[in-house]
Amino acid sequence: MNSVKSRLSAMMFLQYAVWGIWLPVLATYLQSPLVEGGLGFTSAQVGWIIGIAASLGAVSAPFIAGQFADRYFSTEKFLSLLLLFGGIVKLVLSFQTSFSAWLMLSVLYSVLYMPTLSLTNSMAFAHLKNIDSEWPRVRVMGTFGWIAASWLFPMIWLQSNLEFQVFPPFFVGTEVADATSRLGDTLKVSGIISIFYALYCMSLPNTPPNREASERLAFMKAFSLLSKKSFAVLVLASLPIAIIHQIYFMQTGPFLENQLGLLVTYIAPAMTVGQFAEIAIMAILGMFISRFGFRRTIAIGAFAYFARYLIWGLISLQEPSGPSVDVSGQFIWTVPLVIGIFSQLLHGVCYACFFASAYMYVDKIADDDIRNSAQTVFGIIILGLGPMLAAPLLGFLADVYGDAGVVTNFAGMWLSLAAIAFITTAVFFVAFTDEAESSICLLYTSPSPRDVEESRMPSYA
Repeated sequence: MNSVKSRLSAMMFLQYAVWGIWLPVLATYLQSPLVEGGLGFTSAQVGWIIGIAASLGAVSAPFIAGQFADRYFSTEKFLSLLLLFGGIVKLVLSFQTSFSAWLMLSVLYSVLYMPTLSLTNSMAFAHLKNIDSEWPRVRVMGTFGWIAASWLFPMIWLQSNLEFQVFPPFFVGTEVADATSRLGDTLKVSGIISIFYALYCMSLPNTPPNREASERLAFMKAFSLLSKKSFAVLVLASLPIAIIHQIYFMQTGPFLENQLGLLVTYIAPAMTVGQFAEIAIMAILGMFISRFGFRRTIAIGAFAYFARYLIWGLISLQEPSGPSVDVSGQFIWTVPLVIGIFSQLLHGVCYACFFASAYMYVDKIADDDIRNSAQTVFGIIILGLGPMLAAPLLGFLADVYGDAGVVTNFAGMWLSLAAIAFITTAVFFVAFTDEAESSICLLYTSPSPRDVEESRMPSYA
């Protein structure tokens, strides 16, 4: 691997390590009772912090990245600035205990961090010579960064007396007494990594601004795609899927701990099972679309949400199992826990078949002059509006299936989300008609470097 690709790969690793270390465990830390070391927030408050903050960051990202990086600053310098301030905000956030402070600082952090996702993508596209073959190898390092951060932190900081085992997470030990409160330290580590990453950006290839970039009219024109039946149906189907997708990040941690008895130490590693599956599914997605087309592929992705939440709802019908440990405090597997964790393999199907395929379809049906703006419009709907609506829905579910604003009846919540996914799948499969000229060669016909470089939509892990 040459110097440029090595530096870009390290960039992707750090980019997702910053994110992956805290997101899987944040809901557990926020929602756990004060006596257990958490902050005692309600499920609705967790929804606001994770959902509303993320949505505002996603909505602002294309405009921040496009206006400043495209026109005024070199990408690596602007990226460094965003990461530096984002790291400082994360460090300050780690010491906060009130909901108002968390909400305000989470919004600020999201506005700073979300544009960096698209900036790293555009920088990579600008410097890779063969996007088809080189881009997947560079981008996959981001997934490995997420996994490494999710596994190393609990291994080092949340347990003692480590022993090797043949099953994930491979190294297990005795959970420290204050493990829940230590989850807050993920924010500190994320902030430190972010500041280090900001300094590292100075070694990245120079990527000057494109002062001639202009998409003002194209952005408005992109809304005309709603006149296409397929795009309108895709948007209508994507919105409820985006909502229930966001609730996954809001409630999976508390579900694994409180319902299945998983120690907080292993929540982040357990949730990376989905990332491993994502790598595998993305590798064959092109052949899958070629064989089955967009309609079936996207429908399979939506159905995977139904299947995962149905499984989780069914295993939640029994009473909570209590901590999954033996008499010595060592982690042990239970049947519901095995089912709950490894059913996350469906996450790879959910993301790749639904969201990745949807972005590809939008690129296929949009005219060349509005392609990037169409992605922006579509992304704002599912990355902005979806998470924003997830917060009040989770609050409603917490009132129906919870106690004192916290979800306790996980069976009812997951089965409700499964019903939403099933109805969405059925409506999409019946109503959607592929209006693309050809779906056969999609994945083997990449957009030009210029097209991709100008695309500013963040990833949706």
